[in-house]
Amino acid sequence: MQMEKEITVTINGEAKKAKVEPRLLLVHLIREDFNMTGTHIGCDTTHCGACTVLLDGKSVKSCTILAIQADGKKVSTVEGLLNADGTLAAIQEAFKENHALHCGFCTPGMMMRATELLQKNPNPSEDEIRWGISGNLCRCTGYNNIVKAIQYASAKIRGEALPSTEPIFV
Repeated sequence: MQMEKEITVTINGEAKKAKVEPRLLLVHLIREDFNMTGTHIGCDTTHCGACTVLLDGKSVKSCTILAIQADGKKVSTVEGLLNADGTLAAIQEAFKENHALHCGFCTPGMMMRATELLQKNPNPSEDEIRWGISGNLCRCTGYNNIVKAIQYASAKIRGEALPSTEPIFV
């Protein structure tokens, strides 16, 4: 006997209904029920951060949040980052321009975490950025270009001159 519960989640500004089992994880609701595959499944233990989304504006690892916990809440995923006119959001442009993508597996979660970081602190220092993304793992970049991308996005959001986009190789 399944005990499904109907929930309503506002995902990237659009209210969606779903019938979910109590044990369904938010990441599976997003990927399988709503067909938004930008949110990645990495470790299922909150260690990697590939599944990071914003839940009512706060970054959470959706692999350990139950879908029913999102009932009545707002979820933002990487698919919702685009500007209203269809252009890249500052953080998306920053990752592209600063060679912060590499394999791309961590990118959606990293961008969502950076989005919250920049909302809370529009001008973070390098140390604040490194601390802010410390719960999201990247297996390929060494983080230098990711940090640089977040600095770029920060400057763009503030309307300041953009830093160099020359890649950092170590």
